[in-house]
Amino acid sequence: MRISVYCLLFLVYCFVFISCNGKKKETQGKTVFRYTASSAITSLDPAFAKDQDNIWACIQLFNGLVQLDDQLKIKSCIAKSWEIKDSSSTYVFHLRSDIFFHHDSYGSPSEIKNRFVKASDFIYSFNRLVDPQVASPGSWVMNHVKRNPEGGLMLEAADDSTLIIHLEKSFSAFLGLLSMPYCAVVPKEAVEYYGADFRNHPVGTGPFKFKLWKEGVKLIFLKNENYFEQDSAGKKLPYLDAVEISFISDKQSAFIEFLKGNLDFLSGIYASYKDELLTRSGNLQPKYEHRFKMETQPYLNTEYVGILMDHSETNPLKNKLIRQALNEGFDRKKMMKYLLNNIGTAATAGFVPPGLPSFDSSIVKGYDYNPVKARELLKQAGYTNGAGLPELVISTTTTYQELTEFIKSQWEDIGFKIRIDVNQAAVHRKMVAEQKLPFFRGSWIADYPDAENYLALFYSKNFAPSGPNFTHFSNTTFDRLYEKASGEVNDSLRFILYRQMDQIVMDEAPVVVLYYDKVLRLTQNNIDGLGTNAMNLLVLKKVRKKQ
Repeated sequence: MRISVYCLLFLVYCFVFISCNGKKKETQGKTVFRYTASSAITSLDPAFAKDQDNIWACIQLFNGLVQLDDQLKIKSCIAKSWEIKDSSSTYVFHLRSDIFFHHDSYGSPSEIKNRFVKASDFIYSFNRLVDPQVASPGSWVMNHVKRNPEGGLMLEAADDSTLIIHLEKSFSAFLGLLSMPYCAVVPKEAVEYYGADFRNHPVGTGPFKFKLWKEGVKLIFLKNENYFEQDSAGKKLPYLDAVEISFISDKQSAFIEFLKGNLDFLSGIYASYKDELLTRSGNLQPKYEHRFKMETQPYLNTEYVGILMDHSETNPLKNKLIRQALNEGFDRKKMMKYLLNNIGTAATAGFVPPGLPSFDSSIVKGYDYNPVKARELLKQAGYTNGAGLPELVISTTTTYQELTEFIKSQWEDIGFKIRIDVNQAAVHRKMVAEQKLPFFRGSWIADYPDAENYLALFYSKNFAPSGPNFTHFSNTTFDRLYEKASGEVNDSLRFILYRQMDQIVMDEAPVVVLYYDKVLRLTQNNIDGLGTNAMNLLVLKKVRKKQ
């Protein structure tokens, strides 16, 4: 039976109306920031803050030793200061003594009431992160921490407010790792009290505290009246009374709810409404210019096509000339304009994107559209005009099918024979991780704000499935530079090494870099203070909402 679009929209509106009626008790008369999660949030336990929706929720509830500002600089949080000693392999953090765990009437253990955070809480939280029984996807964050004879992490609590972390060796990006939600502090009493249900009974120290979760319907967080941070005028944060998260998986429906004013915030641009919202140049359509606000900035997300380097020797992709021809053989700028409304930047530099301080397109040179050179590279490889070149199968997902078809068309114009294989997103990711796809579309969103996070994809000791090197690229010069950069604490010197590595990747071409993404945020006109950042973190503690 076929349901019309209007009927479908009517059903969506009815569902939203019913959901809205159910939320009045918790939020009536309060300043509530409302947004939607595009997929079901799976856990409010920071040890499982892997996906964006989980991360955004956990950011509101938890804190770590350090945090990032809008420029992605490391700032103090629970740690008010720190020192780095012993050739940068020992970190000593001095904690604030005025930070308390949430406590509410919904059943938290009484031991949490008025309990302030201690150094021992971080020792518990970090060891829990690497506990095989917990099976956190963030256990890798502690890979650089030295282990004690019992197999635990080498962590010390000199006293309640002094935490000492011992690394195996200097690792320049370690503070960035500690800014991730995985490294948030949790109280042992609450974790043991709730057990597996800690996922839906979170206890943290963040600007908001948990109130209600109707899975698949809505989440409600309330202001933490005892939150420790203040604004520059000395006013306590947060300003909002509550945060409400709904669950609308359909992008068009979410956009409609935003237009109706039922959502305060929307992130990202999708095919279902991009032309309705944006001009080809990436500006708001005139009819929306005064209805709401739009902000964009570079996003630490590189979109690419990966090539499995240790695949069959008979695969033509083993030939560097073929890989370089693919890189020269399509028009990135045209792709951005007509398929993505210029929300993003054509990737003509390296794999490391803009938004990171080491990025410099005047030094690292990638590829631009040059079909004449692409055909010449094919000829040098022994395939004049593509004659004798076997068919290449590129694997992608439905979300990126239109983009892949555009690239396919341009590659075929210079002599390639291309077939597209479309997979479900979860299946696609699994097959990439297991090296079952020799030619695949991929993306890399930064876990922490350092170019090392991108270059780690090409370090030979990080071969998938245990590491992020999905192409199985291996280059001895690259490895040597990577290891040198990992221990270099001088930013200027480290950035030089990063750029050298990035250029090696471009020259050897184990990837075809497509574009560098952009953050796009829409907010209602009565929302101030949201800010934006290159990791697209949703920080709500400084948001104001005018009634």
